[in-house]
Amino acid sequence: MAKKRSVVPFGPQHPVLPEPIHLDLVLEDEKVVEAVPNIGFIHRGLEGLTEKKDFRQMTYVIERTCGICSFGHGLGYVETIENIMNVEVPERAKYLRTIWSELARMHSHLLWLGLISDAFGFESLFYQSWRIRERVLDCLELTTGGRLIFSVLEPGGVLRDINKDQEKEILKQIGLVEEELKEVEKAFLLDYSVQTRLKGVGIITKERAHEIGCCGPVARASGLSYDMRKLGYEAYGNLDFEPIISNDCDSYARCEVRIKEIHQSIDLIRQAFAKMPEGDLSVPVKGFPKGECFTRIEQPRGEAIYYVKANGTKMLDRFRLRTPTFANLEGLCEMLKNCEYADVGILCVTIDPCISCTER
Repeated sequence: MAKKRSVVPFGPQHPVLPEPIHLDLVLEDEKVVEAVPNIGFIHRGLEGLTEKKDFRQMTYVIERTCGICSFGHGLGYVETIENIMNVEVPERAKYLRTIWSELARMHSHLLWLGLISDAFGFESLFYQSWRIRERVLDCLELTTGGRLIFSVLEPGGVLRDINKDQEKEILKQIGLVEEELKEVEKAFLLDYSVQTRLKGVGIITKERAHEIGCCGPVARASGLSYDMRKLGYEAYGNLDFEPIISNDCDSYARCEVRIKEIHQSIDLIRQAFAKMPEGDLSVPVKGFPKGECFTRIEQPRGEAIYYVKANGTKMLDRFRLRTPTFANLEGLCEMLKNCEYADVGILCVTIDPCISCTER
């Protein structure tokens, strides 16, 4: 007897989903046979604002693409402008940008740990993950004045510095994060209930992840050593690190990679402070950009691509952004094939989706 198929709408509003994802799930009994994503609920026209804001003002518009990834979006944009205008950023500014980038990665991954805990129903673990994250947000607020939107970038450098007292406080706080995370990660990596929900669930093989263009922790958890920081932009070329990968290819591997990347970010921040030279924070940028450029950076969720086309006036012709979530949506559909309906919510969270980034 043939199994009966049914199509069930999942999202955009759902108790487990942190983002407004809508999926049409084709089910056979309780098993998902196919998933068709449908996005487009929160389009805000950020790319169209290039017609109203000049290229300097766009730095602050693009930061607001997403609260969690705000610094990375601003960084990708100013790098693109600097490449078009052949601007050489001071070394100290490059190190400061790198430090803020890694603090942003830490707070993004800690936020994700809280969300996946909530998806399990582990409320205490959710609160603990976000309590640790508060230390990172305090460091960002101390040095930039903002907790999510920082507004310290400009074409040519940065607007604020980190003094010695602030450096000591950051090193103290990330040391505490490191110790507290060691206790919390035991629950994520050793707890039987968590392993039951994650191990062997949502598998994407290395070959398949490469074929469909997965990026970030999703790709690295499938064995792909794919990290844009190895291009050496900003100060990353002067820091010692290797991409963290796992060959398990499942949801547990994606959790493990993100936890290890928090520890890696702490190490990179320490290296950056140890090597950061004295010097200027910014160089004057005169004139207007003319030309076009693609820039790639590693956001907390994966590779983000920025494109700018400029005509020699203060207004840009075109700005385009491709986010990591857009690249990983096909990976999500791959994970959902043949999974149980009860696992759909958790699998959506494991790609760390940001629909506000994706739709702009």
